[in-house]
Amino acid sequence: MALAIGFPTEFLVEQSRAADLVVVRRSQLRAKSTHYLDAAGAMLRLGRPILAVPDGVTTLSGDRIVVGWKDAREARLAVRDALPFLTRASQVTIAEICTSSEQDSARDRVRDVARYLQRHGVNCQHEVRVHTAEPDAGYLVRLAADVGADLVVTGGYGHSRLGEWIFGGMTQSLLQQAPTCLLMSH
Repeated sequence: MALAIGFPTEFLVEQSRAADLVVVRRSQLRAKSTHYLDAAGAMLRLGRPILAVPDGVTTLSGDRIVVGWKDAREARLAVRDALPFLTRASQVTIAEICTSSEQDSARDRVRDVARYLQRHGVNCQHEVRVHTAEPDAGYLVRLAADVGADLVVTGGYGHSRLGEWIFGGMTQSLLQQAPTCLLMSH
């Protein structure tokens, strides 16, 4: 374990070069955020999967897991990086949120992911949901609660601060709202 005086996010990024998985405690951002770890900012720069643990969580059984799927590089990395957890879970639920015109394609995509995971011995189910007024992050949080999951696996996506302010951001919303552990890869 290395020690240094400096900015926590910069230090974590630097030290991640020798890690398989980076585990961080998730807490609310404070006014002087340079003095605190920025989990989202670190995740975008680590080059390693990050396991973000919310305040108050002391255990992770990983028996039930939700995978938030998006047909993108980051989600593919997250699923691969999460394989040690996924292969030990008794139930994995893969969910994709899409527009109504994409439902058939989304079903094909989540079936492909399910088949990939089944080849690794993962017991999984899948579902497709059309975007609604409920924020997508809120849906994943609710789905995790409904299936009793204590881990959500997703790709980690980055947007500019302005883009997140205008459009919102799934990654940032999950990091702020999810009461479960999050495994994210970028």
